[in-house]
Amino acid sequence: MEKIIIKSELSLLKFEELDDMSKALVKHAIEATDKSYSPYSHFKVGAALRLEDGTIVIGANQENAAFPVTMCAERAAIFNAQSNHPELAITAIAIAAKNIEGLVKTPVSPCGSCRQVILEMEQRYQRNIKILLCGTDGIYVIDSIKDLLPLSFVDESMH
Repeated sequence: MEKIIIKSELSLLKFEELDDMSKALVKHAIEATDKSYSPYSHFKVGAALRLEDGTIVIGANQENAAFPVTMCAERAAIFNAQSNHPELAITAIAIAAKNIEGLVKTPVSPCGSCRQVILEMEQRYQRNIKILLCGTDGIYVIDSIKDLLPLSFVDESMH
């Protein structure tokens, strides 16, 4: 038997250490939490993504009493961008979450479905998407969704 070790790498930065474009994206993600419709969980998630031309697109989680039809903030933003700007690649996405006490301490990570959608966007446009996960303890900066989804299922997996 052979054991394979899979490692992921990310950076933990304070808000002040981010470049100006990343700071702006984080601010948009935090503001997007206010657009959340989360009457059941009271867990507000906001996402902001930057397109290659600099356009910012936001999304917020949208809950439903029938939980399977709930939409995550990340996918809401990505699908909005793809519907309105399909010719533009996504270069970065920031994700923020608030509970009843405010912005979460530890950054939250995208769910499996959102990870797969982000992966598809990296594959579609043949470029990594910088991911900024926001919390009061700091911001995780990840260079590619592949660091969160190392054994990924992509188009070439089907050949």
